[in-house]
Amino acid sequence: MGSLPAERRFKVDSVCIIGAGPSGLAAAKYLLAERAFSRIQIYEQRSTVGGIWNYVPHQSASPHDVDIPQTKPYGGVNKPVWQQSGAAKVFGKDTKEEAVYTTPLYDRLETNIPRGLMGFSDLDWPEDCQLFPRHEAVLEYIERYADDIRHLIQFRTQVMDVSLSKDEKWMVKTQDVSHRGGEVETEMFDAVIVANGHFDIPYMPQVRGIEEWSKAYPGSITHSKFYRTPEQYASKKVIVVGNSASGIDIGHQIEQSCKSPLLLSSKSESFLVNAASSTKVDKPPVAEYMVENRSVRFEDGTTEADVDAVLYCTGYFYSFPFLDMLDPPVITTGEKVENLYQHIFYQPHPTLAFPVLNQKIIPFPMAEAQGSVIARVFSGRLALPYAEEMKAWENDWAEQNGDGRMFHVLKFPADADYINMLYDWCTSADGEGSERGKVPPYWGEKEYWMRERFPAIKKAFQDLGEDRHVVQTLQEVGFDYERSKRSDNE
Repeated sequence: MGSLPAERRFKVDSVCIIGAGPSGLAAAKYLLAERAFSRIQIYEQRSTVGGIWNYVPHQSASPHDVDIPQTKPYGGVNKPVWQQSGAAKVFGKDTKEEAVYTTPLYDRLETNIPRGLMGFSDLDWPEDCQLFPRHEAVLEYIERYADDIRHLIQFRTQVMDVSLSKDEKWMVKTQDVSHRGGEVETEMFDAVIVANGHFDIPYMPQVRGIEEWSKAYPGSITHSKFYRTPEQYASKKVIVVGNSASGIDIGHQIEQSCKSPLLLSSKSESFLVNAASSTKVDKPPVAEYMVENRSVRFEDGTTEADVDAVLYCTGYFYSFPFLDMLDPPVITTGEKVENLYQHIFYQPHPTLAFPVLNQKIIPFPMAEAQGSVIARVFSGRLALPYAEEMKAWENDWAEQNGDGRMFHVLKFPADADYINMLYDWCTSADGEGSERGKVPPYWGEKEYWMRERFPAIKKAFQDLGEDRHVVQTLQEVGFDYERSKRSDNE
C-alpha cells in the first residue's frame, strides 16, 4: 500500500453516517470508542438495520426499474416502492403504507464466506448456525450487532443531498419517508461517512440487438438484482451472464429447474470453484441478440435459438446521486469512486469518507478496519497527507493495479494485507493503548489460510446438498487448520 506520510489533522465534533448496514454500524462503534464527538447521527432510509441484508420479496422488486442496457451510473436518488405495511395487513387495513427499497438479496441465498471469517471481531455467531449462514441468520446477526447503537439511528430517513457549505461544513438534506411527501430537513455536520453501499444501479453492457430484443420480448432480459427464486425460470431456456459469486450461485440454483442445459456465459475464469455439470454448458460472452427465433450469438460464432430468458449477473455501478454537486466529482463512469485516498477519504475534503468500496473482499472485517482509521482521523489522533500526496497515491495505485473496474478490487492476498495495513495504521495513532479507541481485527496465519481456501470450502459445503444445513465447522467439510499446519511442518 506504500508509505503513509502524516501531515494534516482534523478535529471533528459532529458526524453523519449514511446507512445502518454493516459498514455504517461498524463505523459508529469505532467513532463512539474515540469519545471525541458530541454527535453521531445515522440516517437509515429503511425501518430496520441491515442494509443489503434486508430481503425484499419478488413482487416488490420490479425488473422494469432498470434500463436495458444499463451503461451509466445515473439513476437518481433511490426511489422506494410504496406498499401496505405489515401492521395494515394484520388488521385488514389498506391506509397505512411503508417505503420498501429493493435489495439484490434472493430467497435461497447463503453466504459464500464461512462464518468464522465473515463475522465482526467482537460478536460470535450462534453455535447452531450453519457454516455458511443463510441470509436470515446474517440479518439476525447484524441486528444483534446494532443493539448498543440503535439510539444513534434515525430510521425512515432518506438522504437526498450532501454538499459543502462556505465554511466547509457538510449540509445534509434528508426526507422523512415514513409516509409519502414527508418533511425535508437540512442539518450541518463536520464530517460525513457514506456507508449506504454500492449495489443499487445494475450494470448491463451494450450488446448488438439487446434493445430490440428487450422490446420484442419484455421482461426476458433482466439483472440479478431482481432474481428471487429459481421457480421464476422453471422449464425455460436460460442464459446466465457472469460468473462471480452471484452468477455461480444463482446459476447453480436455476440449473435445477430450468430447461437443460443452463447456458453460462462469461469472459474469464471464475475466482470461485465452478464444478462441471452435465446440465450446464459454458459459453463465451454474448455478441448479438437476434429477435428472429429469439436467438443469441456468442463470440465464438455459435448461436442458440428459442432462448426464453437472459439473466445478467454482471455487478453494479458505483453511484451516489446525493453527491452529484461535488467538485471534483466522486462518480464519472461509475466504474470506480474518484478522488479517494486509500479507497476511503475524499482528497479535496477528507472529512467525507467511504468505507467498504472494495470488491473481492470479506466485508465485515473490512468495515471494522476502515472504520478504525476513519474514527482516528476524525478525532485528530491520525493525520493524512496533503491533497497532492493523496492524488499521487491514487495515480500510483491505478498504474499498478488497474483503473476503472479493477481499481477497488483486492484479490487475495491483497485484501488480507490491506486489513493488516489498516490495523498497523490505526494502532500508530496518538494516545493508542489508552482507554480511547477500539482495536480492529488483525489477520494471522489462520485467517490467511481460511481466506485462501474459502472457495474450495464452499464447494465442499455445497456438495453435501441438503445435509449442509447441519454443518457448523470447517472440520466437517474436511478442512482443519491445525492438522494442515502440522502437516506443513512435517
